Amino acid sequence: MSGLIGKKVGMTSIFSANGKYIPCTVIEVGPCVVTQVKTLEKDGYSALQLAFDDKKEKHTSSAMQGHFTKAATTPKRKVVEFKGFVEEKNLGDVITAELFKEGEFVDVTGTSKGKGFQGVVKRHGFSGVGGQTHGQHDRQRAPGSNGAGSDPSRVLPGKRGAGRMGGVRAVSLNLEIVKVFPEKNLVLIKGSVAGATGSYVTIEK
Repeated sequence: MSGLIGKKVGMTSIFSANGKYIPCTVIEVGPCVVTQVKTLEKDGYSALQLAFDDKKEKHTSSAMQGHFTKAATTPKRKVVEFKGFVEEKNLGDVITAELFKEGEFVDVTGTSKGKGFQGVVKRHGFSGVGGQTHGQHDRQRAPGSNGAGSDPSRVLPGKRGAGRMGGVRAVSLNLEIVKVFPEKNLVLIKGSVAGATGSYVTIEK
């Protein structure tokens, strides 16, 4: 569906008309530039490629500089494709936060915060082995058995264990847009959104 690229600014809270406290995520949405128009005849599918957030030319490859020059825009940091735009857009068009309206519901995709290497209690919610009495002192946060000892004599694929946690693509579905500030390109979305402050997100209707 149609959408825009944004950057997570942080969190705040507002009060609704009936006095209800609403925690919100503040997202800087756009302005996004159309850097490529994909068509069914030429590319096999219809989509718009949008670019967001200025980038220095010295940090941009020659190929990408040429790509952005075609759209008559400066180099950008983030490029994402969106399908399902109802309005027809042309190369170089600028789309702002006015695309969204208050009360609309959107899906927000981001990259969750990386937690590094974590154990099974934090990563999967294991309860640990046994209690904290009975004389043992080093098994409170252990995963326990990994499976059968003799047959198949190996750990089966997909076994939940310790490992790297976070830093993955995460989608928050059906979040309500509480407030839109078109002049500042800011959108207030009800609830939390995956990702650290300053990370890129995509908002789709």
